[in-house]
Amino acid sequence: MSTIQGATGEWEIVIGLEIHAQVTSNAKLFSGASTAFGAEPNSQVSFVDAGLPGMLPVINAHCVEQAVRTGMGLNAEINNYSVFDRKNYFYPDLPQGYQISQYKQPVVGRGMITIELADGETKDIGIERLHLEQDAGKSVHDQHPSMSYVDLNRSGVALMEIVSDPDMRSAEEASAYVEKVRQIVQYLGTCNGIMAEGSLRADVNVSVRRPGEGYGTRCEIKNVNSMRFIRQAIEHEARRQVDILEDGGSIDQETRLFDPNKGETRSMRSKEEAHDYRYFPDPDLLPLELEPEWVEKVRAGLPELPDAKKARFKEQYGLSEYDARTLTSNRTRADYFETVASGRDAKMASNWVTTDLFGFLNRTGQDIDESPVKAEQLGQLIDRIADETISGRIAKEVFEAMCETGRDPDAIIEEKGLKQVTDTGAIEGLVDQVIAENPDKVAEVKDGKEKLLGWFTGQVMKASQGKANPQAVNEILRQKILG
Repeated sequence: MSTIQGATGEWEIVIGLEIHAQVTSNAKLFSGASTAFGAEPNSQVSFVDAGLPGMLPVINAHCVEQAVRTGMGLNAEINNYSVFDRKNYFYPDLPQGYQISQYKQPVVGRGMITIELADGETKDIGIERLHLEQDAGKSVHDQHPSMSYVDLNRSGVALMEIVSDPDMRSAEEASAYVEKVRQIVQYLGTCNGIMAEGSLRADVNVSVRRPGEGYGTRCEIKNVNSMRFIRQAIEHEARRQVDILEDGGSIDQETRLFDPNKGETRSMRSKEEAHDYRYFPDPDLLPLELEPEWVEKVRAGLPELPDAKKARFKEQYGLSEYDARTLTSNRTRADYFETVASGRDAKMASNWVTTDLFGFLNRTGQDIDESPVKAEQLGQLIDRIADETISGRIAKEVFEAMCETGRDPDAIIEEKGLKQVTDTGAIEGLVDQVIAENPDKVAEVKDGKEKLLGWFTGQVMKASQGKANPQAVNEILRQKILG
């Protein structure tokens, strides 16, 4: 448990998160309008989304299935009976005057996930619920000096609100939790998890207390959309609350905004209570009832999830905890590795992917699905090392050319004449040359300094431009110097 040291003693941070994850769906929750990102403003708005009188919502079955799949990924209870309510409040970008959301009877109940921290420790975080709701539109204030505009493209988009228990005690734990939820929904394909597009964002509830005491008054920081901002917002807000309490003040329950430019939170409005929203069951929607057989059919179709995949990678491929965690951090990475490792030395495949490939992608700011080197091509490169067509050193050179051109390794090896020299006669000639040029070092080896053989190997490899077979070089050197 990390604490904040105040002037009057230690304070503990208490954090709970509400993650809004946009459901992967071509249509909205209650209409057939498109959900494509980046469309022209107000080009994806049905009469239902615009809140026109007499329009009736029709629930999107695919969105329901995505919510159920996500609940299963969160190890949560699936409720076969749930109800959509109207949550009443006024926003300029909420044309209905209410949001259709699930309140008392959500589609997914209690669950639990395990997060991993930088020091290797793990912690279980409780899930209170997951409910489906529709998103609001967007108010635009920076397009005109005296007017604001409204874009309703997001109005009615399906969201999964995933509410955690207040189990987190540091900014690191909170960001690890968000990362784990994002990892799970990406594996399931129920949300793309792209925070920069608003597909996944978090409301962060923060309070402080003396260790062992009851919960303090919490403040909610709305719509934080990056891991870095989540950490900064928590650290600033916790320190702000500690300073107020140590000065003899009290914390107002309120909703706050995080200003990333100043790195601070500021008041947005007083926090509403549930009764302020005057929830009542939506009269246009019947309760949602799921057939148990359908739920089990959905469960049977789940993919392998991150924790199970990591355990399998350690067991099947003999990978370390670190390598297995790195390779399963998202599904695309895991799939890439498994293609490379198929029928090949898994440890060698892991090294090439985690060190060489990820190193290149980090330097160029690319994601793995943008890699110029396809998994099949990296596998072919490893094959050329295994069948001794090229040495490991030459393979690095070939890999660099693959990154630059996206070409197959065989074409590069052939074009550049990089095939390994296995002809012992040719290697003997190089060895003789190096021995002749360094009689003093030969004498040192004969006097017992056998470590110098490595230096000789390096010289022969250099003379061959890296193309000599290292094993053959070693054998011939040892035979010629030591007899």
